[in-house]
Amino acid sequence: MILVTGGLGMIGAHTARALLDLGHDVVVTAHRRGEVPAFLAGRVTVEALDVTDRAAFLALGERHAITDIVHLAGSIPGENPVDFFRTDTAGLLNALDAARAWGVRRFAVASSLGVYFGRPEIPWTEGLSLPTAALPHLIIAFKKAVEPLTTHSLAGSGVQPVVLRIGTIWGPLVDPESPFCPIPPLVNAALRGSEPPTLHAEDGGDVCYAPDAGRAIALLTTAETLRHDTYNVSSGRRFTYGEFAEVLKLDLAPGRANGPGEDPYLDISRLTEDTGFKPQFDVAASVADYVAWRAEHPR
Repeated sequence: MILVTGGLGMIGAHTARALLDLGHDVVVTAHRRGEVPAFLAGRVTVEALDVTDRAAFLALGERHAITDIVHLAGSIPGENPVDFFRTDTAGLLNALDAARAWGVRRFAVASSLGVYFGRPEIPWTEGLSLPTAALPHLIIAFKKAVEPLTTHSLAGSGVQPVVLRIGTIWGPLVDPESPFCPIPPLVNAALRGSEPPTLHAEDGGDVCYAPDAGRAIALLTTAETLRHDTYNVSSGRRFTYGEFAEVLKLDLAPGRANGPGEDPYLDISRLTEDTGFKPQFDVAASVADYVAWRAEHPR
């Protein structure tokens, strides 16, 4: 059985679905979010868990024969950054403790494309040295710390770490007004018949539809062998907001907001070579799928 912490969140739920579709039994943990998405209902075991509770975390291993862990649980920063770092670090360390105690085969953990901020090369590849740069958000700062904490904690344990440098993900279960990706607000403007957010047609960058991201993580978790401990997870191409606006029949400002240049995106050659992953959703297919989902669901 594979454990997905934060498994009712957007990325976690799509990862759980992909693992189920591959034929694996899955248990997901949930803390604040209790509603099970329609595509998981009746298919997945749900455990209520505060991942900062070490004893409760380790007790999961007494109820389930867990073979692999995908650690995606995380919190949203409040006013005190120390509280955020304390909470998410405790959750990570408890998950790592569990991985070692249970002797799981593989431990996959969420990092972020933000770890590359400051690198001028495009696309971003896993072989780039991570720069010392100012980071725009506390979550990205934590994700950058997650990587060495995970690999050093599992060294010599027999548990294989898999660092997931996850790109810009959107799709079913995303916050319709997400501050991290303009695509959901753009699509929701079309659904409401309201003015789209202020975007320029030639701006864009890294975008991946959530079912594709979940499938990529599932493949990395279950692959027979992996040659690396770090993988980019995204679509592997640069998108523009104009591509989405064309499908949605919306008008955006022409050109780029800040003049000529390139927008970074993640190279997924390593992911494809080791798992065979290829995205199944292009712009039109992702928009159609999301619009159909939103016809029956609030987010």
